[in-house]
Amino acid sequence: MQNNDDPVTPRGLFLVFEGGEGVGKTTQWHRLADTLRAVGHDVVAVREPGGTAAGDAIRSLLLDPTSELAAESEALLFAASRAQLVRDVIAPALHRGAIVLVDRFLLSTYAYQGAGRGLPMSSLQAVNAFATGGIRPDLTLLLSVPLDMAQARQQARGASDRMEQEDLAFHQRVRAAFEVALTAAWEGEHPEVGPVVAIGADMPVDVVTVRCLEALVARWPERFTAAATAALAAI
Repeated sequence: MQNNDDPVTPRGLFLVFEGGEGVGKTTQWHRLADTLRAVGHDVVAVREPGGTAAGDAIRSLLLDPTSELAAESEALLFAASRAQLVRDVIAPALHRGAIVLVDRFLLSTYAYQGAGRGLPMSSLQAVNAFATGGIRPDLTLLLSVPLDMAQARQQARGASDRMEQEDLAFHQRVRAAFEVALTAAWEGEHPEVGPVVAIGADMPVDVVTVRCLEALVARWPERFTAAATAALAAI
């Protein structure tokens, strides 16, 4: 989103972290925010659902293991949280030229509520187009690890939330949906998701951070080379 009122202000960037449970997505979201701030970037890092007072209340309901929600209710609650986040946080930050890092966005809805719950993709697209006002990520970093590694990480965390407690078949459908999202055909049918890049996350966390930054350097070298160099030096 370009700030047309101030031609000196650089265009903001909207970057999303995606992946199934246990891939290290949230860890890299935190690490990338810290790395970019350390070299002087204006960074806004928020998670979905959440990021606003309304969104955090919705997050508590959605992730509470005792919540009993119809699949349609779940999808609409995610969209409601997203709508508030876009208008209160994401759009203003992009307008001022900030780098916005979001832990989950549209792709998670298509994977979890679409493939996982079996809701019609056309309905999810319509609801979320209304929720986002057409804003889309500049790049999505899709992290993945082997299934046994993801399960071990999830178990090591202890208590699971409502989504994590779904059965193996559910998570396999989600995982398959993420893999399909890397194909050119799928991206062509879902332009609202923006470009998606695979990041192998089965390495030490420092190495994965460098991989994430390298994906950014490939598109915006003038913005991210300094951060990538600093992260590589820290390994």
